[in-house]
Amino acid sequence: MTAPCFLILGAGHAGTAAASAMRAAGFAGRIVMIGDDPHLPYERPPLSKEALRGADGAAPPIYPANFYADRAIELKLGQGATAIDPGAQVVTLADGERIGFDKLLIATGARARRYPLLDALGEAAHVLRSADDARRLRAELVPGRRLLVVGGGVIGLEVAATASALGLSVEVIERAPRLLARGAPEPLADLLAQAHRDHDVVLHCGVELADALRDGGKVRLTCAKGGDFTGDLVVYGIGVTLNDELAAAAGLAMDDGILVDAQGRTSHPAIYAAGDIARQDHAFICGMVRQETWANALHQGGLAGRAMVTGQTGAQEVPWYWTDQFGVNYQVAGRTSARHWITRRGEDGRPRLIFGLEDGVLTGAVGIDAGADMRAARRMIEQGLRPDPAVLADPSVAVRKIGHAAHMV
Repeated sequence: MTAPCFLILGAGHAGTAAASAMRAAGFAGRIVMIGDDPHLPYERPPLSKEALRGADGAAPPIYPANFYADRAIELKLGQGATAIDPGAQVVTLADGERIGFDKLLIATGARARRYPLLDALGEAAHVLRSADDARRLRAELVPGRRLLVVGGGVIGLEVAATASALGLSVEVIERAPRLLARGAPEPLADLLAQAHRDHDVVLHCGVELADALRDGGKVRLTCAKGGDFTGDLVVYGIGVTLNDELAAAAGLAMDDGILVDAQGRTSHPAIYAAGDIARQDHAFICGMVRQETWANALHQGGLAGRAMVTGQTGAQEVPWYWTDQFGVNYQVAGRTSARHWITRRGEDGRPRLIFGLEDGVLTGAVGIDAGADMRAARRMIEQGLRPDPAVLADPSVAVRKIGHAAHMV
């Protein structure tokens, strides 16, 4: 009897978490992980930070090569899939190889959304999504140069912070009225805006670009309402485009991503999805959402991998993510909007924790160099507590003890 075969399309965080979970759950069949990136699966959060500070722009691998060999996880890297036949349960690779599957996980993630206006600048314009992107950009981050960052999201701000620390002059150009306009609490946006100003990063919000050209070795960006920005190079981050073409062609149910159930299963019973590309009903956000975070890729990938083996549904976790900028760690947990924000300050008078309340219920939190407190905050959000706002703001009360005095919804 032929051993069952589980295929994983995508060799990023969700895919590796799923493969590891499959073996941990006792799956003894064949596991094949397929990815178009030629490198051993690597950590992506360092791409905008440590990789750009390093000499060669390299990103650390998620696991060493022997991890896959020891678990008999086959890696087919440097080539993607070209088709999924859900009826025959076969995936076709770019080199023409066809691999049959008993179950399939789609964890193909997303790619940088392209900006043709800036792509016309050629090698002077960069995006940052892959290890190769980081290597190319690292070579251009020379002290004294002027960097224009288009897009004031997390990636754009992390690149701006890193480049500023490397000695470049940096300007950030954002189309929205504020930084981090999509998926971040407004109090966090305000804190990061001030941090960047404190480090001489110039911020421009509410700016629409109308033109971009190379001018005597420089880059010039022209605003729709007049005025120019001049620099030596441009990095832009304006969101992502999902790598969902194969799923759509296979006829899977889609709506801003692949729709999945609590186990990660798609509209086809043998096909699952996880990571940036999967849209799932989330208890803590109250609705169908996609999450483009490292934490979600690991957690959702692991849950899907276990479900493919055991058929069991795992527990969701409170959404969270982090960003490191100018040597400070910022964490966000739960929902990113709230009716009321309560600030707890540290001994220096600066915000250390910001709690979001919705009708008295703790639904979100922001931490500034407060990792342990944020773990406690995530537990309170998970429990649906109604803490006293005065206690939340009181730094003399340990965050881990607040839950004892609060009650659940």
